[in-house]
Amino acid sequence: MTYAILDIETTGGSTEKEAITEIAVFRYDGNKVIDQFSSLVNPECPIQPFVVKLTGINNKMLRKAPKFYEIAKRLVEITDGCVIVAHNAAFDYRVLRKEFSRLGYKFERPTLCTVETSRALIPDMPSYSLGKLCRSLHIPMSDRHRATGDARATLELFKLLLNKQRNMTSRIKYPADKKSFLSLSGNLVEMIENLPTKKGILYLYNHDNELIAVKHSGNIKSKFNRIFTKNNPKSVAMQREIKRVDYELLSGNLINRIVAWTYRDRYNPKFTPCIRKNGIKTEAFSNNSMLLVDKGHHIGEKSLIYIENQKVIGFGFFELEWQKQNISILKDRLTKLEDKPSLRKIIQDYLKKYRVEQIIRFDE
Repeated sequence: MTYAILDIETTGGSTEKEAITEIAVFRYDGNKVIDQFSSLVNPECPIQPFVVKLTGINNKMLRKAPKFYEIAKRLVEITDGCVIVAHNAAFDYRVLRKEFSRLGYKFERPTLCTVETSRALIPDMPSYSLGKLCRSLHIPMSDRHRATGDARATLELFKLLLNKQRNMTSRIKYPADKKSFLSLSGNLVEMIENLPTKKGILYLYNHDNELIAVKHSGNIKSKFNRIFTKNNPKSVAMQREIKRVDYELLSGNLINRIVAWTYRDRYNPKFTPCIRKNGIKTEAFSNNSMLLVDKGHHIGEKSLIYIENQKVIGFGFFELEWQKQNISILKDRLTKLEDKPSLRKIIQDYLKKYRVEQIIRFDE
């Protein structure tokens, strides 16, 4: 699924007269930014004084900026086939639609609000305003109340939310007269061409966007190809049901296993159900509390698995080196895990045979 993470600054004033003064959009495919656009916009009307004070954008700055109709085509293109993601998406989407309606164009996209999603996935935060939430989660921010700075912060927040819950389908709001905007394709060639040949996790969905299989592999495209070379009854049944493919690039071998286990345990997908064995024997970890640090989604990012008092607490991904040392910050950003014997055994069996990049021990 592809997302258009955006932020809009406006003139302020009444709903009917309010106009865009600045917009920034990051087109994100769930793994990387694949396109971006930002621009000041001449609103052809005065900016409210309180907005000038808040954003630093004044009327003089916008005199030579393009008018909305001059950037409208670019906005249609960069958001085509995307879910609009914004912090308080109802506001940004309303303003954007209003601008397009003035041009006689009906702009419709599904939307996802990071305020609502944050409340659901990261409960008990002191505030869910973008600035305060990012400070609580130690997400870097710059150029506050400017479109590019706020859109970039929203993108980083969305990445964190996506790591906590990969399939956001249930949180997407669709236009009232559209049943679905999701690109559910039955074209096998198209699906294969869009897959990378890198290590990660493959998520397979049916026409109802139900997760039917989760597979981790050293080569995502090769793994998907192999699904369609088998002709046993289970494989044939799965081939018939696959209508959408998503993937997550993950370089660390252990975190691949953990994330795949998490989705199997949470959704119990039809073709790769979580194996719920009784009487699994596990051992004590070498330390009561520790962090297992390994590769993440990309260069510069690390995956962390946190074990506290001999229990697996959760996993997360961090780019700032100091964050992995700060447990209070770490806990807020972790995807929580239920400490189950099958999960413990995955970690213990892996550590017996292989190494992670670093083990940070807290009880020596």
